[in-house]
Amino acid sequence: MATSRPGDIFQPGDLLNNTYRVEAILGRGGTSEVYKARSEISGRVVALKALKSEFSMNDDYLALMTREEDMREVRHDAIVRYFDNQRMADGQVYLVMDYVDGPGLDQVMTSGPIPPDDVLRVAKCVAGGLVAAHERGIVHRDLSPDNIILRGGDPSDAVIIDFGIAKDTNPGAETIVGNEFAGKYAYAAPEQLSGGTDARSDLYSLGALLLAALRGAKPDMGRNPMEVVQKKAEPLDVSGIPEPMAGLIAKMSAPDPADRFQSARALLSALMTGQIADAPAGDDATVVTLPPKPAETGGGGRLWVPLVVVLALGGAGAGAWFSGLLDGVFTPSLPVAAPYTLVIDKPQDAAPSATGHVPSDTALAALAGLMGDQGGRADLELAQGEIAESWGDDIVALTDSISRLPEYRIDASGNTVRITGLTEDRALRDALESAALPGALTGTVQIELGPRLFPPDRIAPLLERFADCGALALVDPPLLGYGQTDTINIAGKLADVGARAQLRDAIAEMAGDRSISIDAELLNPALCQVETALPDAPSGGITTQFGFGDRPDINPTGRYFVGENPVIDIVLPAGVTDGFLWVSVLDVSGNVFHLLPNVNRPENDIAVLRDGVAGPVPVRVAYSVAEGDSPARLAFLVDDTTLGKSKILVLASDQDLFGGIRPTTESIASYTEALIAAQSSGAQVRSLDSAILTTAQK
Repeated sequence: MATSRPGDIFQPGDLLNNTYRVEAILGRGGTSEVYKARSEISGRVVALKALKSEFSMNDDYLALMTREEDMREVRHDAIVRYFDNQRMADGQVYLVMDYVDGPGLDQVMTSGPIPPDDVLRVAKCVAGGLVAAHERGIVHRDLSPDNIILRGGDPSDAVIIDFGIAKDTNPGAETIVGNEFAGKYAYAAPEQLSGGTDARSDLYSLGALLLAALRGAKPDMGRNPMEVVQKKAEPLDVSGIPEPMAGLIAKMSAPDPADRFQSARALLSALMTGQIADAPAGDDATVVTLPPKPAETGGGGRLWVPLVVVLALGGAGAGAWFSGLLDGVFTPSLPVAAPYTLVIDKPQDAAPSATGHVPSDTALAALAGLMGDQGGRADLELAQGEIAESWGDDIVALTDSISRLPEYRIDASGNTVRITGLTEDRALRDALESAALPGALTGTVQIELGPRLFPPDRIAPLLERFADCGALALVDPPLLGYGQTDTINIAGKLADVGARAQLRDAIAEMAGDRSISIDAELLNPALCQVETALPDAPSGGITTQFGFGDRPDINPTGRYFVGENPVIDIVLPAGVTDGFLWVSVLDVSGNVFHLLPNVNRPENDIAVLRDGVAGPVPVRVAYSVAEGDSPARLAFLVDDTTLGKSKILVLASDQDLFGGIRPTTESIASYTEALIAAQSSGAQVRSLDSAILTTAQK
């Protein structure tokens, strides 16, 4: 157990919802903390997984907690028992689950390699738990030694925990986070790096963690994403591992999912028997045994008795036949499946698989054929259940219609289906989502648009094409590409009002449903002209403060209406004590007004402007009309001739920039030439700061 800290979500002794008394903290993660608690009502000891407060109102993280709560329907000794989520009056959310008393497999590994017999016991337990989860359509996606607890320290009583995957950005956790992937580098399956996940991904992770347990150290997967991608394409090194574990681990962790065991049940069978090869495809299917044929006879007399018996049944027997009462005698009776489930999963760049129940040999053959056409396989069982008479034909038609998608999944429970998928073909997506489900099927269709991972370099040509006011740039592009839920952030400046929408549409055409944020300052063409000539200098922390000439109010927006009198102060921070200050207004009309220095106010030495005053010092450069009683004090009213955005440009330098005082007013073109010439002559700009002044009609 960990030691309690003042900043923890809960403290020992806290009573939650008048039910659970916190006893200790068990562990901390990037998004949650786990506590040991006891019910004040029943006395039962439980574990509580609490979301940190900054995530408790976030729908994405609440969905992950709900996903864990959904696991309460899965009953297996190797899976931690979940109960429900609860929210406190202050909004804090926590999940109640069984308390499993014992060390994590990762803790046991700190003492060195674990004996092969004990590792085999762990493997059997975990594989059994995966069978129970996978048959409910639930994939763990984050199997690792820290998610396996040995109850009472017994390898034969291993328990899987943490079925909800949170986005942990803690570098120490070595967790990759994307739309459909959250897993640890060392244990994640190769297909998870590109967002693909199915039951076979858990088998890879189990193989990797078993190898880690046998060696006492996790597999080396490199220290950066590029190394991880390269190493994941290679088989794990099982040299020195005794058989049958070496062969089992090699098959579980094959880089290609098609080369692994194709189900947890097949793996469990191999673990129990030591037989590594997959069982024939039909071994897991229900075997239907037909009644034996009547024995051949040499004379007609022996056929007379059964014939008389049939005739004696008369109308009652015929009625029983047609009503189905004799189906169990004359035809095979299929087992009842409740719930009646079927999962058809086609990950990206992998073969599809169909697992679950079908009502007839015809449906079984049709689905197996569809899977085979795409290089996949079907692991299906004949069964009866609460489904429509047309269910088999409906499912086959549905599968055939969405098989054009590069990635799809059908989760069927009875007559209800949930279809998810991915495509870059917008027309195909729209057609599938708008089409009615076949026959008696009901449910939802949600097809994502765009590649699973969208590389940032595909956007670069668009940024160059639409850049009309200096360069546009991606903000913090991800190394491996944008996931489906990631936002593409773009920053820069634009001159064309319609360019922002056009750029967004062009990116969306390639990137699909991803969010796009274009934080581009919209400037008029005149302002954009000077952007290309501005020096590449950092901010000096010099700020612009706007006010009003007729009242002491601050104007934080810098927005003025016709008839108002802007007052402008340039605030020098405490650290700016020497050098020279240059303040200009780049007007919307294409003119530049030099506020400091100018022919009427030539002094721009920062030390002189400070006049011995330490700390932040305001320097007024635009005055109220009442103060404008001398040519050195510029004052102006907003009129309706130059409405729009003007830019306040503040430069600081160690020396004279322009070789003399610029005229009070000049064109942006001539000012741009002067800036270029100053930099060509070697003049250095120490810092560049700016602000926008906007004028408008009321």
